[in-house]
Amino acid sequence: MNLTITPVKLSGTVTPPPSKSQAHRLLICAALAGEGSVIHNLADSQDIRATRRCLAELTTNRRTLPELDCGESGSTLRFLIPIALALRGGGVFTGQGRLMERPQKPYFDLFDEKGIRYERKDNVLTAEGRLTPGEYRLPGNVSSQFFTGLLLALPLLDGPSAIIPTTPLESEGYIGMTLDAMREFGVDIASTRSLPPHYLISGGQKYRGAEVTVEGDWSQAAFWYAANCLGCTVDVRGVSQYSTQGDRVVESCCLELSQPGDTEIDMSGCPDLAPPVAAAAAVRQGTTRLVNAGRLRIKESDRLAAITAALNALGARVTEHPDSLTIYGRDSLAGGTVDCCNDHRIAMMAAIAATRCREPVTLLGAECVAKSYPDFWEHYRMLGGVFHEHTGE
Repeated sequence: MNLTITPVKLSGTVTPPPSKSQAHRLLICAALAGEGSVIHNLADSQDIRATRRCLAELTTNRRTLPELDCGESGSTLRFLIPIALALRGGGVFTGQGRLMERPQKPYFDLFDEKGIRYERKDNVLTAEGRLTPGEYRLPGNVSSQFFTGLLLALPLLDGPSAIIPTTPLESEGYIGMTLDAMREFGVDIASTRSLPPHYLISGGQKYRGAEVTVEGDWSQAAFWYAANCLGCTVDVRGVSQYSTQGDRVVESCCLELSQPGDTEIDMSGCPDLAPPVAAAAAVRQGTTRLVNAGRLRIKESDRLAAITAALNALGARVTEHPDSLTIYGRDSLAGGTVDCCNDHRIAMMAAIAATRCREPVTLLGAECVAKSYPDFWEHYRMLGGVFHEHTGE
């Protein structure tokens, strides 16, 4: 689906969808508990459907190795690999887009150490073996998703385990969200006060059914906060100021960007904020550096390259570096055509940036927002956004 947006300022009230990150975790805990759980405010998206589909396969289909289609969801894949090993002795994992190209080395290194067989061939990952209690050492600067997968799985084993970060943790807020979800379902994890903390896991624990509510998604709310930086007046409802979601820092990022002058923003703990923050930085007085952002290269697209290409296509001035971006603020953008790169956050970034363009903005592949925010275009129109769908070159 291609859309052409007529630039206008957005205004009104919007409630972003429930947190996709929290929903993945709560769904997994509920499945591990068996029956008796109720999850309120659970929205549909392609990634959430992937997790639900894989959980159904894991818990109901008793073939030797479950076949788990993870769609394009990195969370689904990385969370469920250790769980499949703990519950079923492994699994056959597939996906679409760039998913099966995304790094799994922290798991593979552990598998080599623990004697778990694995093979990645033709976009299919097969892992076979049983997790055993013990010590699991992981680098903290790759992705917190590896920690979450092990944290969810290791309490199911029959003995104690420990997860030890070998480098300082990035995106630690996401690990906190995992621990909160597990506590809701009766599983508790101790941690040391060392930096980085070590996670000490008692074996033989059981998840218990619970009634929980998914909170609003700060990752999606971030785009409306960015729109406000660009001169829109959007009242964002339904997100908790007390959330453990790492992307809640978008408020402080936008406050920083609302002041003139050069600034630097560290993306190591909130990589998903890079697209909305980059859009806000493109039209301001001053130069903005987004640093410690190398992990953005292994998302649905190479996001450092995709952000640069998209904003520069609209007339911004963005320079790409190996693990950072430099964005030179301008008074406005020209407009133009953006390839969304099948990346939901690039599409939403370009739509927000369009509010400060002088000419229309055409998005190629705008339907990719359905991965995480299926109602995005409906909300955009509700806030006064003007666009039309078209076909052709």
